[in-house]
Amino acid sequence: MVPSTRTPSVAIVGAGMSGLCMAIKLQQAGITDITIYEKADDVGGTWRDNTYPGLSCDIPSRFYQYTFAMKPDWSRFFSPGGEIHEYFSGVADTHGLRERIRFGTEVLGAEFVDDRWRVRTSDGRTSEVDFLISATGILHHPRYPDIEGLDSFGGAVFHSARWDHDVELAGKRVAVIGTGSTGVQIVCGLADTAGRVDMFQRSAQWIMPFPNQRYSRAAKAAHRRFPRLDELTYRTYMKTFEFFARALVKPGWRRRLIGAICRANLRTVRDPELRRALTPDYQPMCKRLVISSRFFRAIQQDNVELVTEGIDHVEPRGIVTADGVLHELDVIALATGFDAHAFMRPMNLTGRDGVTLEDAWQDGPRAHLTVALPGFPNFFMLMGPHSPVGNYSLTTIAENQAEHILGWIRRWQSDQFDSVAPTQQATDTFNAEMRAAMPDTVWATGCTSWYLGKDGNPELWPWTPDKHRHALAEPNLAEYDLRVGNRVATEPAVR
Repeated sequence: MVPSTRTPSVAIVGAGMSGLCMAIKLQQAGITDITIYEKADDVGGTWRDNTYPGLSCDIPSRFYQYTFAMKPDWSRFFSPGGEIHEYFSGVADTHGLRERIRFGTEVLGAEFVDDRWRVRTSDGRTSEVDFLISATGILHHPRYPDIEGLDSFGGAVFHSARWDHDVELAGKRVAVIGTGSTGVQIVCGLADTAGRVDMFQRSAQWIMPFPNQRYSRAAKAAHRRFPRLDELTYRTYMKTFEFFARALVKPGWRRRLIGAICRANLRTVRDPELRRALTPDYQPMCKRLVISSRFFRAIQQDNVELVTEGIDHVEPRGIVTADGVLHELDVIALATGFDAHAFMRPMNLTGRDGVTLEDAWQDGPRAHLTVALPGFPNFFMLMGPHSPVGNYSLTTIAENQAEHILGWIRRWQSDQFDSVAPTQQATDTFNAEMRAAMPDTVWATGCTSWYLGKDGNPELWPWTPDKHRHALAEPNLAEYDLRVGNRVATEPAVR
């Protein structure tokens, strides 16, 4: 590649895990004209917003971290949420990112004009950059249930991502609506402090038991003294996850083994009626697998009740279920998830020739190789549509995507093109290949989950994570519309 001759300006939307990763990768490459727009007042994204009792990551600590910022002294096998937020905050400080972040500033829209992105923000300002990168994440727009009378409840009501720590929970009657990972963690976090916990279940979940052990002083000291241990542990986890990831995308013994472990775990529930109520009617892993070694113990406590009757309405005293029973409550916690298909929306994007994001995504979010959109030159996404987010480390995915994006910016620096976007044909072919591969995945075996798009098909990477890494590392330049000004870049210029 020829030496760099141009200095790019880059705007990153979001100062969460992936946005910080992208900014650091750019800095390490010597690119310093970087602006990060963050609508909140701190870094950390989902780990900033979520602070509910029992919060932890469901990916091992030594795998859920950046390879360029290994932490030797994680407290547990699965890190608590506060510790993860401290980690990302510390990384931002170490790499001097806060001076590049415009906190309290939301990007309202952006338009591609004369080979540059014109960015409009909530403070009324407009700026122009060469590259626009969305790092808004996938779990940041809370989804609130449409329950009659919810606003009439006499106690406290809040979403899990908007937890109200001013509300006293000790000895109180708490309802948890939702049974996914968040609901399970909240029940485990409250079972020993709340007076009573009612968990309202619409569908049962498969639970994979995995003890969350504390790391010993000796283990932390060893990782501090021998940094290679961090690298070795990370690589071991990555290879292990990728080995068992075949269970998600292909039938076989791995899928049967994980299913057998989940079913054996379910048999630890002693009460046969409760066990039946907790038994899902779909295959393990069809929904995101819930990782917990405590939930089945918690749900069997005397002060914890599983409610399987549907919610009819809410009144000032509590929740009334379809059988007419009033469940009197002091607090209602909504563990009802997020709009996982919003991505960077409601930000308005207008690409080349006036095409808008709403036009491009009228049939649902689509992308090329999870990171780019036809008709939107010099625009990239981290954790974009079809990313391999099913029970895998998102930090690893973010690093792979950031390296891919950095590769394009480096090509731009060396004058290989002025603008780049995937072709519509390449994007259509990629999406057709994904649809063809999807029937083999466990997500297509028959369940309702946030993995499904508006057409009922899963919107995930239907192959193993290592295939995603290799595809991003070796892009086929023939699949891209590379232009110099308004001209298509000639073949010799692309090298």
